[in-house]
Amino acid sequence: MRVLAVLSLVFAVSSLPLPGQTKVAAAPPMGWNSWNHFAGHVTDADVRSAADSLVSTGMRDAGYVYVNVDDTWQGKRDADGVLHANERFPDMKALGDYIHSKGLKFGIYSSPGAQTCAHYEGSLGHEAQDAKLYAEWGVDFLKYDLCSFQDNMRKAETEHPDDPSAAKNLMIAAYRKMGDALKATGRPMVYSLCQYGVDQPWKWGPELGANMWRTTDDIDDSYGRMIAIGFSQAGLAKYAGPGHWNDPDMLEIGNGKMTEDEYKTHMSLWVLLAAPLLAGNDLTKMTEADKNILMNKEAIAIDQDALGKQGDRLYESGDLDVWTKPLSGGRVAVGLFNRSWSTRDVSVDLGEIGFKSGGSVRDVWKQKDMGHRSGVFASRIPKHGVTLLVVSK
Repeated sequence: MRVLAVLSLVFAVSSLPLPGQTKVAAAPPMGWNSWNHFAGHVTDADVRSAADSLVSTGMRDAGYVYVNVDDTWQGKRDADGVLHANERFPDMKALGDYIHSKGLKFGIYSSPGAQTCAHYEGSLGHEAQDAKLYAEWGVDFLKYDLCSFQDNMRKAETEHPDDPSAAKNLMIAAYRKMGDALKATGRPMVYSLCQYGVDQPWKWGPELGANMWRTTDDIDDSYGRMIAIGFSQAGLAKYAGPGHWNDPDMLEIGNGKMTEDEYKTHMSLWVLLAAPLLAGNDLTKMTEADKNILMNKEAIAIDQDALGKQGDRLYESGDLDVWTKPLSGGRVAVGLFNRSWSTRDVSVDLGEIGFKSGGSVRDVWKQKDMGHRSGVFASRIPKHGVTLLVVSK
């Protein structure tokens, strides 16, 4: 009995937030997710390798701490309804323990529907049971993907044609049910709503206990899709803050279908958006350019800034964009974006962003101080490129 009591105490203590970390997702969560590279072929070995790589590359120390297993880990439920992992994941508790032993956190995936996107077991009707299982496994992050629950929503619309909110209310109730189940476990877990921005989750997500919510449909490893998603985030800044973040989907940096300048644009836009930074590449095969983008400490600091503010568009002129993000200490991050197919000059009036007497300008990607500047600051930017600045008094 004494051993059981000690083990219970250890579990309870390990579930508590650390001092100074009382709020789950006080800053946008950072880590790695299996889907963008491994998709439905991910294995226990792949996840352990990713955990090892986060440590060996320095990504963990740069802030990437969540190791998230996406869809296709699920097996079948037993006679009591308890969900078991499939043969590619022989022991999820052992996997979680391995991840934790590396100083990392363990993430997992499910759906409010009967099935996941890849037609594996979802959590419909088993929410409390699954949440308890995740807590026993030591899970720190749940991505909860709408997927097959959309069938339930369509049915609600058909059955209640006079109620335009029937489908929305059903969806919110489903997300609330899992949110309550996670809270009831007593284990702090990041709760990530993956429902593609349906019915503006930024307006109702926080009351369900959600820490982040997708604002768009899925990203892919293409410049066109990435900027369509990223630049569509204008106007959502007021809904983000410590503990609750807009999520324009995961990072594609390192997956090989964009140029270095385009990946810098990707990272710059996401950090200005205070977006969760979840790498989705094969961490064992990163180029130096991939590492330099993903682990640029100054870029990460913009994303993780203590003020907890999301950036927004200052202006758009044709294929040129300027975005700003308020930072702690009266500083401002500025992104100058060139979406055109040729080199262009992009400028910002420093007086317009709070520096009427000028300010000290730091180029994040060049890692270079540009000196004290006043008036209009201009930068020559290659096609699909970016200049990312931090301006201070």
